[in-house]
Amino acid sequence: MSTAPNPPAGVPDAGAGEMSYVYAVGREGPALDGLTTRLPGVDGRPLRPVVGGGLCALVSPVPADAFSEQGLTAQMEDLDRLEAVARAHHAVVDAAFAETSVLPMRLATVYLDDARVADMLVRQRSEFQELLGRLEGHVELGVKVYADPRAATATASAEPAAATPPSAGAGRAYLRRRQAQQRDSQDVYQAASDLAARAAGLAEGVASSRAVHRPQQGQLAARAGVNVTNEAYLVPREHAARLHRELAALAGGAPGVSIEVTGPWAPYSFATAMVAEGADGGGPR
Repeated sequence: MSTAPNPPAGVPDAGAGEMSYVYAVGREGPALDGLTTRLPGVDGRPLRPVVGGGLCALVSPVPADAFSEQGLTAQMEDLDRLEAVARAHHAVVDAAFAETSVLPMRLATVYLDDARVADMLVRQRSEFQELLGRLEGHVELGVKVYADPRAATATASAEPAAATPPSAGAGRAYLRRRQAQQRDSQDVYQAASDLAARAAGLAEGVASSRAVHRPQQGQLAARAGVNVTNEAYLVPREHAARLHRELAALAGGAPGVSIEVTGPWAPYSFATAMVAEGADGGGPR
């Protein structure tokens, strides 16, 4: 008699109860159906299509105990586990987006079963169809501006400094250095604000929509310094490469100020808030 192999370390066992994890919603048709045979979902579990109201949701089974509110909270506190779930989620969304227009679901959006997913599709059919039409042919670009006063101070320190008169004393010299550091810091933040305004102005002439996110902090921040602005733009696909180059070219000039341009992505910032409404599990609303 054979037994099923144990799951890899860190991967929850499905056990007796399962829920339906939803990755993306698109129009019903062969474009999404074909993905279910080529791509796995979270923890390598198989994808399947769930249809309703002329729409199709990409779904995979996940263990109910691990994706209940308490179970999901525990998983999200484990950074390695969170990264594994996020990578699998985004891989499915990106593959679907490469085939057709889709509405990405938020990370860890789960329903009790496929019947609940189908009911959600029927109930929100008109909103989903309208949003799919608006996002058709568009991609998302991310723009983050950073200010790093320490880098500016280091640059200034490398320049020859004016000689301090011997009569000045150590106290006055210290105060002068502190005042110079404060001025440098203020200048860096002002330069970062100006750069963000220029980026917004440049994107405004091309983007169909703009989303303002909370600046990233700590481990979430991709660069040194302070993330001053964190924005996303919905851009027609044919203009995305040009806008990406023009935004990236805004960097430089002021020490301690930088810009990060990412994408093109599936339009997460312009789809997920509405799509995730009504989920039954612990996923973000």
